[in-house]
Parts: sequence; structure tokens; C-alpha cells
Amino acid sequence: MSASKSSPQPVPARVAKARHDLRNPLGEIIGYAEILSEETVELGLPQLRPELADLLTGANALLQQLNQTLELDQLRERPASVADLCASVNAHAARCDATIRSLSTQCRALATRPFLDDLERIAAANQHMAERAPLLLGDLYEGEHDDLSRHSRGRADYAFASGISGDTIFFRRPDAASESEGEAANPTDTIFLTRPTTAQVEGASILVVDDNPASRALLTRRLARSGHQVAHAEDGEHALSMVRQHPFDLMLLDVLMPRVTGYDVLSAMKADPALRHLPVIMITGLDDLDSLVRCIEGGAEDYLTKPFDPVLLKARIGACLEKKRLRDKEQLLLAEIRKAKEQSEALLLNILPRSIADRLKAGESTIVDTLPEVTVLFADLANFTELSAHISGVEMVGLLNELFTTFDLLAQEQGLEKIKTIGDAYMVVGGLPTPRPDHAHAIAELALNMIQAVAEQFAQRQVPVRLRIGINSGPVVAGVIGRHKFSYDLWGDTVNTASRMESHGQVGAIQVTEATRQLLERAYTFTRRDLTQVKGKGDLTAWLLTGRIAPA
Repeated sequence: MSASKSSPQPVPARVAKARHDLRNPLGEIIGYAEILSEETVELGLPQLRPELADLLTGANALLQQLNQTLELDQLRERPASVADLCASVNAHAARCDATIRSLSTQCRALATRPFLDDLERIAAANQHMAERAPLLLGDLYEGEHDDLSRHSRGRADYAFASGISGDTIFFRRPDAASESEGEAANPTDTIFLTRPTTAQVEGASILVVDDNPASRALLTRRLARSGHQVAHAEDGEHALSMVRQHPFDLMLLDVLMPRVTGYDVLSAMKADPALRHLPVIMITGLDDLDSLVRCIEGGAEDYLTKPFDPVLLKARIGACLEKKRLRDKEQLLLAEIRKAKEQSEALLLNILPRSIADRLKAGESTIVDTLPEVTVLFADLANFTELSAHISGVEMVGLLNELFTTFDLLAQEQGLEKIKTIGDAYMVVGGLPTPRPDHAHAIAELALNMIQAVAEQFAQRQVPVRLRIGINSGPVVAGVIGRHKFSYDLWGDTVNTASRMESHGQVGAIQVTEATRQLLERAYTFTRRDLTQVKGKGDLTAWLLTGRIAPA
């Protein structure tokens, strides 16, 4: 190619594609060579290190040339540099091929036959890069492929063929004789490798999403060496399905994938409340600023370009996982706080009405309300002292708990507020803390249901125990007393009179005042009692609530 004025200009999209598609296999070569170099130290195989070092040096030099050449400004100034790059790719491929053959021969001679699977992957990446380079680089300039095609000739002289048979993977030189041609294959021309098994490792759970199988394999190998558990997804749809079914600590997500791109996956995850907190590191062969900005603005934790520097990759993953662990710990603490708050709330609502509890939490220190019209009920178990002499303390407490729990449920059904229990006495009120016009009717229904509940519960016991109930209606003062142990209580003549109606009442009956009867006379039946002498009140007219009036 010449740099004449008539030379067509490079197309940015094609330049980006060439840079992306060539950096991927080159990154695989560098990545596996780095892993093998580390493992030669671990396995005590120093004799393999020099050739691996040469492989790394050549691959890194080619990567540097590729990055420099495939810049738009460089391409516009020196179009011929593309042909130079293609020549360098071919030269590197030949050197890499020779190095792999030498290393494979040495590894086959060792008892454990190490590294053969990774050498196979390096060979595949090398072949892929050499085959793709003439097409990708030649496509940068329309109609000018001659120089590049010339540099790509002769590639078949050192390319590998590959295949899979059962659990065995093989590489064979194209010029190696085949048995189908009637000649025995030369054993040195074929490398047979056993498919590696997947080992479970301890560490973070990481999902690798990449449509390139070789890239997935390299990342898996690198992550497994760091002690992580790795799962794979070959496309965006599969990735979204997996993260919705399994909890992962981190996702490594390729940007460029067919159909559903990495951008699409990232956008879908950040829009899903169940997935938005999963950290995502975008991985790509693209190194343009627009792609980086788009990913970070989309919610990605980080952005890494291929080929990866192993130290940088480990550091970025470690930082993301640490943030994830801190967030998980924070969420756990928040859940514990919410649970403790709910328990505290439940305990508070067992003591106070919800509206009163809300006022206390809002900061009111003194709560006092005057309510002009409520209905108060007192209930007491007659003969309970006699019964307690025939049962144990545990049985007595269990009996009261069962009975008062029934009363609580009956009061809740009517929308009434239990104030307190004192021994075997029970106090409930209608019309507070929120006023209601039917407060007397709700209390009347509760009283009738309570009489029936006690009759049923004590029907089988030797000592008959029945309920005595007193009811009164009128104004009260209600409020919260105490600082460490809150108590919501009522005061006033209405409360005192209701208590007297109970204590002066008949066993098994519901005694109400004239004020209450007037509120209920159209819906319930009553029996008048003679004048009742009430302490502090003198003679009062009282009524026994005997039942409901059937609707006409």
C-alpha cells in the first residue's frame, strides 16, 4: 500500500472490529502463557520457562504494534503500516507455532504430561489470529488487499488442524500423512490431549459471559487459580436467565455479543430490583472512550480491555468483591435492624393503640385526650379463686392465657381496644382512641360473645366458673403514663361506674347503666333490676343485657 492522496480512508467501525478481533486471540496467548509461567515455578519445571518467556515477549511486542498501528491517525498517516502489521502477525504465528511444538514435546516426555491442554488453547488462538488477520486488516481499505494477501501466503505450512474424539482433543499438522491415504501417521505430528475436568473451588461465585469460547476458557482458568467458582454463559439471554436463578457475587460481561449485547444485559440488570446490586465488570477488546463511558454510566463497576494484565484483573475483581461483601454485610445488618424494629413495633402495639404509638414515635412526650362519648366494659371471672385452689400455677396461667387470648380476638373482631388485664379481670373500651358512633353496640356484641366463650370453655370442668360483666357509657380522659414501661389508661366517673356495674352485677350476666341502655334499646333486650346501691354513687338504676332483638 502507498500513502498517496488517492488512498481510501480507513473506516472507524472496521478499525475497531479489527482491533477487537485480533486482540482477543492475542490476549488468550498472553494469558495462558502467563499462567503456565506461574505454574512452572509451582511444579518445579524451570526448563520450560525460557521458551514461555520468549512466547510472552513476542506476544506483548505484537500487541504493542497492533495498538499503535490500529489508531485512526496512524492509519491515515501511514497506511502501509497495516501490511507491516500483517507481516508481523504471520511471523509471530510461525514463531509461536514452533515454540508450542517444542514445549509440547517436552511436556509429553514428562511423567505427568503437564500443560498440554493450555498449549492446545494457545495453538488454537494463534491459528485463529493468523487466519483472521489478512481479512480484518485488508478490509480496512476497500479494494487494496494485494499487499496483505501476499503476507498471508504460506500460512498452511504451520497451521494446526484440530478435533475432538470422546474425551480426547487432538491437534495435527495439515501436512501430516493420514491413515486414510494408506500411510501411517507420524506420532510426532499429532498432539493428543485429555479433556480437563472441572474442579470445585472455594471462593466467590463468578459468572463469565462471553460469546467467545476461548475467552471464556481463559478467564475461567485465571479465576479458578484465584480460588473462585466460575459459571459460564455464551450469550446475553443465557446470562440473564442464570442470574435470575442463581446467586452470584460478580459478573464479568463481554460488551460485544450477538443479539443481546453486554450493554443490553447491563441495562436489564440495573432495571431489575432483584439484580441491580450484582456488581458487573465489563470486558472487551474495545478500548474507545465512548464504550467505557457508556458502561460506567450504565451502572458497571469497572471496565477492562483484553488482553488482561493478571495483576490488574485480580485487583479489580478483588475490589468489586470487597464492595459486594461490604454491601451484603450492610444489607444483613439492615435486615436485622428491620427485624428488631418490627419486633419492637409488635411489642409496643401490644401495650398501646397504633395511633398512640405513632404519636409517641413522632416525638409527643405527653399524650392526654378527652373523649366525650365512649363505652367501657369490665369483666371478671366469678369463683376463679376457688378454681385456682384445685389446679397448679402453670395450669392457672395457661387457662387465663387461653381465655384472654379468646377475648382479645373477639375484641379485635369488633374493632375495640383492650386496655389491660388485672388478675382475672379484663377491661376493654369502645370509641377510642378513634371515636366511633357505634361504640356501645360493639361493646354489647363483645359482652354477649364473651359470656358464650366462658360457658363453652368451662363446660367440662368440675368447678363452675362464669363471667360477670359491667358496662357504662360516657366521657373519659385517656392518656399514656410512664417513661420506661408505658401504660395507656382511662380515668373518670364513667370508668369508675363501669367497674361498679361489674362488681355489683350478677354472675353469668351483663349489667349496664341507664346511659348505656339508652344507646342500645332499639337493638337489644333488657331486664330492669331494682335500685342498686353503688359505693360512692348511691342508688342507681341498672339493667341486665339479655340478648339481641331479631331484625324485622
